Amino acid sequence: EHYLDSIENLPCELQRIFHLMRDLDQRTEDKKVEIDKLATEYISNVKSLSSDQRVDHLKKIQLAYNKCREYSDDKVQLAMETYEMVDKHIRRLDAELARFEADLKEKLESSDYENTGGRGSKKGRGQKDKRGSRGRGRRAEEDVPKKKKQKSGAEYSDSILKMHPSDVLDMPVDPNEPTYCLCHQVSYGEMIGCDNPDCPIEWFHFACVDLATKPKGKWFCPRCTQERKKK
Repeated sequence: EHYLDSIENLPCELQRIFHLMRDLDQRTEDKKVEIDKLATEYISNVKSLSSDQRVDHLKKIQLAYNKCREYSDDKVQLAMETYEMVDKHIRRLDAELARFEADLKEKLESSDYENTGGRGSKKGRGQKDKRGSRGRGRRAEEDVPKKKKQKSGAEYSDSILKMHPSDVLDMPVDPNEPTYCLCHQVSYGEMIGCDNPDCPIEWFHFACVDLATKPKGKWFCPRCTQERKKK
């Protein structure tokens, strides 16, 4: 629910940014037309222009080129900000999915424990009835239909959690999206950062470094740990 609230304004924000980028594109195209016009005019009249007039004309062309480059830089900056904004929401979604899976596993395990305790108490009552009356015990066994065997809660939760987040999402990865960890994959699920400021990788998936929970204190990746031992 909190995640949905956080992305409520995302479509409007993206629409605003794309509108700005489209406006920058139009300005760039207008400047290109202006540059072509100035260049054609300069070539046609270059012989009749004085030195100062040539310099002034070339300065106008240079200023127009500078404006085009400025618009292009603004567009690239907007694109980078948009990518970071969307990537931030993707990371949060991965974290929410991992938290949901952990909660689901905990609920299923507790449910399995309660079901196991209930079956044990029912079995004890059945044995007591048999001791009281043999005939009634046999009749009860004959009347009860055989139930189809179902997976226990623990087995069901294990089958769910064996699914990798990338398998669940199973969607094409943006080739421009940065990769992390020893596996050189994109970010997903829970990740941990190496406390070495000079670490070339920086972020690692829990599963790739054999972690189930975040360790206390500082944590160094396998590569940085080896480097520290050498020193």
